[in-house]
Amino acid sequence: MRLAGVSAARALARRAAAPYHLVKSMAIAPPERLRVAPPEIRTTDSTVADEIYAGYFSFEGKTVQTHGASPFGLSAPTPGWRRALAGFSWLRHLRAADRALAQANARALVADFLSLRGLPRRDPAMEPAVIARRLLSFLTQSPVLLDGADADFYDAFMRSLAHSARLLWRALASGEARGADRMFCAVALAQYAVCADNGRKIGPQVTHALSAELDRQILSDGGHISRNPQVAVDLLLDLLPLRQVIAARGLQTPESMLRSIDRMMPTLRMLQHGDGSLALFNGMGATALDRLANVLAYEDSRGAAPANAPYSGYQRLEARDALVIVDAGPPPPPEFSRGAHAGCLSFEFSLGFERVVVNCGAPAPQHEDARELARATAAHSTLVLGDMSSARIGPRGAGRWAAGRILDGPRVVSVERRQLEDETTLVMSHDGYRRDFGLVHARELTLTHDATTVAGRDRLLVAENATPRAAPTEFEIRFHLHPRVRAAPRGADVELTLANGETLLFEAVGARPLVEESIFFANPGGARRCAQIVLRGYASPQAEVRWSLQRVEALPPVPLAGDV
Repeated sequence: MRLAGVSAARALARRAAAPYHLVKSMAIAPPERLRVAPPEIRTTDSTVADEIYAGYFSFEGKTVQTHGASPFGLSAPTPGWRRALAGFSWLRHLRAADRALAQANARALVADFLSLRGLPRRDPAMEPAVIARRLLSFLTQSPVLLDGADADFYDAFMRSLAHSARLLWRALASGEARGADRMFCAVALAQYAVCADNGRKIGPQVTHALSAELDRQILSDGGHISRNPQVAVDLLLDLLPLRQVIAARGLQTPESMLRSIDRMMPTLRMLQHGDGSLALFNGMGATALDRLANVLAYEDSRGAAPANAPYSGYQRLEARDALVIVDAGPPPPPEFSRGAHAGCLSFEFSLGFERVVVNCGAPAPQHEDARELARATAAHSTLVLGDMSSARIGPRGAGRWAAGRILDGPRVVSVERRQLEDETTLVMSHDGYRRDFGLVHARELTLTHDATTVAGRDRLLVAENATPRAAPTEFEIRFHLHPRVRAAPRGADVELTLANGETLLFEAVGARPLVEESIFFANPGGARRCAQIVLRGYASPQAEVRWSLQRVEALPPVPLAGDV
């Protein structure tokens, strides 16, 4: 099935519009009071309150010193900085300071923003996702902001809540909010409907809208339709507080919300390595371990992590402390593909707390210029044919609809799991190179049950009803290594040394392994250099390379020329 096809996109659009076609706009009056405030489950840092009081605002890798001026009147260094400022998620740090000075500073900063008039629609502060984040932040921090506030601030604050809710409904009804942003808008509206004293009037429509987005975006196996693990984490950070305030009000929680939360938790654990980090697929960058831990702490029951997420397109092989996680799915629908990567059949491999083979991951927001590079197939541990990606991504200048979206890619991705007495094998293929080369990439990944060996077999097969390109084309099979792994040639093989001292040997048949430089974008402290193993050959039909990563106790020294 071609998920990126026009028919699928149109079907999704029809489902998205369904809750709103009867109510294009909604009359939402300012509430007189808030009945409840959502809990804050994101980690807080009271030292940030001191920085803000001193006039330093640090977002998206950029720091601005206000010198006593309002930060909202300053020229933002980047659109991302402006979005983070106007989203007000940083208010939680001022609340964590638990000091009257921090409380007064928080109220003064909010008052500065509320005093702004006529922000242009192109201002990042007026984007639907930013409005949703601001509404959620204001509701969550309302106890601090409203405690002891004067009447003018109180009234302006309530008017702001209602105005934000109206803007969000309009963005959903008009289609201005797109992709995953629609979900966050619906969650913010639902949070307002539960917290505000007049929320009952809009409750049915908002509940319908939220349920529609959950049914559309959360797949049957618990993955988000974007296939980006980070989207699932961010969504749960907002859904879990909403579930709590609904219960606190004694209201009925929508079945779609309960079902989605229950499904999402195990899928996140499926994508989690032994060190707690999430696998680097489809826009996932450095894992905020505290946020992930806060989310998973709410899981009601914890069994073994699933091995198969067929709708999300992920597979997991596990034996003792060895773990292999594989991207075995086609690209997401175009609406949800702006963060997706061309990494079909790429894998990651870890041993206990040590990650060994990785993908390069998504760069931090301040390194946006590297995002296109990180999305390419070459930034993933899989086969690259003709130095081209297996999916075609719209360049920045391609127009509003196409820029950044996956325009074409694997249409048929096959997966078969073979369970034997002493090993488990994934037999997979994708046709992402059919159009340009007439070839299919077939990959087998095997993990032995004693956790000693990961073996692979990569082949190029002639696609059905296709003619392979006559001109010689080179393929590369890349294995990006985590920065904590040291790689050194050892004769015709490569010796890998992990940070814990353990040693592995990489061997290949059909191509000689070479150690080259790579870059790991998903490091919490910024991009880091790392190594990669590369296997090269000519892409003739039936080309085949076999390789393995094997744990060894100790390796004998390599004999030198002339040794007896």
